[in-house]
Amino acid sequence: MSSESTLESRSAESGPTPDLEALLGESVLARDDHLNAPGVVIRPDEVQDVLATLRDEAGFDHCACVTAQQYADRFETIYHLRSYDDPTREASVVVPTPVDDPVSESAEPVFRTADWHEREAYDLVGIEYEGHPDPRRILLPETWQGHPLSRSYDQEKSQVVTLSEHANPIADDEHDAVSDTMFLNVGPHHPSTHGVMHVKAVLDGETVVDVDPDIGYIHRCEEQLCQQGTYRHQIMPYPDRWDWMSGLCNEWAYARAAEDLADLEVPEYAQVLRTMGAELSRLASHFISLGTYALDVFGEFTAAFQYAIRDRELVLDRLEDLTGQRMMYNYFRLGGVAWDLPEPREEFIDETRDFLDGLPAKIDEYHDLLVTNEIFQHRCLDTGVLESEVAKRYGCTGPVARASGIEYDLRRDDPYGYYDELEWDVVTEPDGDNYSRVLVRLREVEESAKIVAQCLDLLEEWPEDERTVQSNVPRTLKPAPDTETYRAVEGAKGELGIYVRADGSATPARFKIRSPCFSNLSVLPEIAEGEYIPDLVAAIGSLDCIMGEVDR
Repeated sequence: MSSESTLESRSAESGPTPDLEALLGESVLARDDHLNAPGVVIRPDEVQDVLATLRDEAGFDHCACVTAQQYADRFETIYHLRSYDDPTREASVVVPTPVDDPVSESAEPVFRTADWHEREAYDLVGIEYEGHPDPRRILLPETWQGHPLSRSYDQEKSQVVTLSEHANPIADDEHDAVSDTMFLNVGPHHPSTHGVMHVKAVLDGETVVDVDPDIGYIHRCEEQLCQQGTYRHQIMPYPDRWDWMSGLCNEWAYARAAEDLADLEVPEYAQVLRTMGAELSRLASHFISLGTYALDVFGEFTAAFQYAIRDRELVLDRLEDLTGQRMMYNYFRLGGVAWDLPEPREEFIDETRDFLDGLPAKIDEYHDLLVTNEIFQHRCLDTGVLESEVAKRYGCTGPVARASGIEYDLRRDDPYGYYDELEWDVVTEPDGDNYSRVLVRLREVEESAKIVAQCLDLLEEWPEDERTVQSNVPRTLKPAPDTETYRAVEGAKGELGIYVRADGSATPARFKIRSPCFSNLSVLPEIAEGEYIPDLVAAIGSLDCIMGEVDR
């Protein structure tokens, strides 16, 4: 783990957040600072110039999130910018457009990740982005009428969604006298797509020449449910359902945003409990990723898959003892956690240590079964290569980014919880291929185990009269009107961020989930086109996407 001095040197190298008004000049119409970041309001026809300036001259090379919303008098797009070198350097670029003409310049030429984010903003809110390369809906069918998050949308209106005929989207471009292309649907109900993801692939022989991930089959309206729930009591049960493989990491994302919004403190002891629980969730997520990937790549069900499920079940035993649940935990509370370790606490600590003691031998087994397996190497080495600069343009984070040599981990770089007090390492690999993404997750299992072990030592030695699990939190939270924040944690899949805007009531006016899987999945065409069909399947699995978090 980087020391405090290392963090200071990283921040010094990156430099402080610049004076946005001085840098952008007349492009700034007004200030609109958020709790986490300085913000500026700009004209809708200057989006590309402003974002390019902030990227190239101020080092904001990570477009973390794009949030769209409607007020009574305007539409608004917010580009949440960060720096990959120092994510504590943040800026918000606010782009208002009139209600009768919601048209804004697309950010896609500056940040490739804005492609999917702006498609979602158009689909749900109704803002159009001039110059966007692919202005289709992304969650709803193309024939859907209206935009569900706009104020003018009729919630009672029936929809007649017609089915369009499947067609080869690039037949005219690829057809010639000596070759022919074939359109192939992969999914949405196929083991290779990890749930209800639908991949539209165009093949020239066995070579993939075009890939279009078609999402939206499991859209669950989680953001809208959170906007109807009260901050303190009703929202926390929902995050477990986004990425259902790593629930406590999700709960922490909401807790961090809401606690920032309401200026709530978290007791140190509760931070240790949170840190331990989040790393157990990361272990559970990585085990299911490793096991299903073995199944994807060479049909390995009898050993690697079953071993991974076995080890994940052992992690779930620990989480069940801690939270009372095996999947939908609802353990975090604003200001802390629901309760302390189960009694007898010594038994919980001993059983968790027993699990950790057995992990090194099991990790050796995974290396024998996967990493050194000749078939696995043949399928994964030098396939699905993602260059680091491409990963940054698409806003990739988590193991997907770290496997491309990007040393970006919010647990270290934007510290929260108890991470900055513990010894652990950020895992990276330089090659960016399918093989590297597996290696990163395997090595992160070891790092998570180290973190959990240190948390157990702290919890065991903590004075009994100082074991405060929750701070004093008002019964009803009503943050000040127009208070806005974007906060993120390092989920199992990457940067899981939450944007919240308060309106003075007990429920959020806008609640936006920045899903790491959403941005990571958008890079699939970059790593699959030009590869063979089996490489496409390996690429899909290597991204480790959970569709409930993609669609939200």
